[in-house]
Amino acid sequence: MGRTQQAPAGVAALLGTSTPRFSDAERRRRRDAIAGLLDAYDLRAVVVYGAHRAGTAIGWLTGWPTTREAALVLDHSGHDVLYVQFRNHVPQARTLAHTELDVRWAGGSTIDTVLAELATRGPAGRVGIIGPLPHTAADRLDAAGVTRVGLDRAYTAMRLVKSDEEVAWLRAGAWLSDLGISALTDGLRPGITEQEAVALAEHPCATHGGSMHICYLASTAMDDPHRCVPGQFPTARRLARGDVVVVELSAAFHGYAGQVLRTFTVDAPLSPLHRRLHGIAEAARDALLGIIRDGTTPAQLRDAAGVIEDAGLTTCDDVVHGFGGGYLPPVVASRSHTDAPLPDQPLAAGMTVVVQPNVVTLDGRAGVQTGELVLVTPTGYERLHTATPGVIATGPAGAVPR
Repeated sequence: MGRTQQAPAGVAALLGTSTPRFSDAERRRRRDAIAGLLDAYDLRAVVVYGAHRAGTAIGWLTGWPTTREAALVLDHSGHDVLYVQFRNHVPQARTLAHTELDVRWAGGSTIDTVLAELATRGPAGRVGIIGPLPHTAADRLDAAGVTRVGLDRAYTAMRLVKSDEEVAWLRAGAWLSDLGISALTDGLRPGITEQEAVALAEHPCATHGGSMHICYLASTAMDDPHRCVPGQFPTARRLARGDVVVVELSAAFHGYAGQVLRTFTVDAPLSPLHRRLHGIAEAARDALLGIIRDGTTPAQLRDAAGVIEDAGLTTCDDVVHGFGGGYLPPVVASRSHTDAPLPDQPLAAGMTVVVQPNVVTLDGRAGVQTGELVLVTPTGYERLHTATPGVIATGPAGAVPR
């Protein structure tokens, strides 16, 4: 039956905080990094934009996880203003955002309000832009004589190596993600739908104050497979004895998500095909983890994953990617994906990356998932997750990881 997971002391302390915030020193580190771009790019201001929970920089700099729309204006004056849509979102934004921020309603038009704010700070000139600014807003800036300077790449570079405080929040996200895997371990059984399976995974995360970043899932019969990779939207298909279920799950603690990938069987042992696929996936996982350390290159990672193609198989996703504050570099595909450029960004101590050697048949009918988020260290890696590795067998009488 189900097993109770107790959060580590540091994670429990974070989860028990009604209004979690990073320290003043951490906040200053981030703000100073952005402010450094003002001189580096000869800017008079920086505008950071986010909408519909897209654009991670608003949350990173302010503590407010963007809902409908938000824009941050900062310059050398030190008077940073966060404009928030909708009006009824402003009270909680003031609660969650860093206390020294000036948080205001963004008015009838966020971009017009931003332009008015910029006008109070001097004549039109070069303004740095971070985030997914829509073309209509960009056109308004252009018409006002603003010279837009894209800073997304510079911002992404700031997110690659995590601070100690960020790693602590990622541990909380990893623990919440592991709760989802535990719930699936205990609850997957013949008769429930994929939609109900996702609800199982989401419940403990919400109970402990987290939010589900993604829960991708797909089920298919092992003796007649037709799905090789987790789907982004669960279906009403009911699980049956002899199914395989592949899952990619990321639960988040205030924007800091873990990521864990697993393969489940439903009241049956692995089929010979899926046993072979998972064996190759585990070999690739171990090969990748065996070389992860400060300085490892994407070329070395691709070579390590070559056991997949050597076995006459392929992948349907990247095998390694940065994570924690976005889908980050380096993004490394296996060697059968010649259309995917090989990046030149080596690993560095303090990065967090997802090792996920998904393995699928060449015809795309069958596939498995394994892997998780790890912290790169000077000499290797550190697990952030505690979810049981390997295939997880489930059934009506309970679950037995193996």
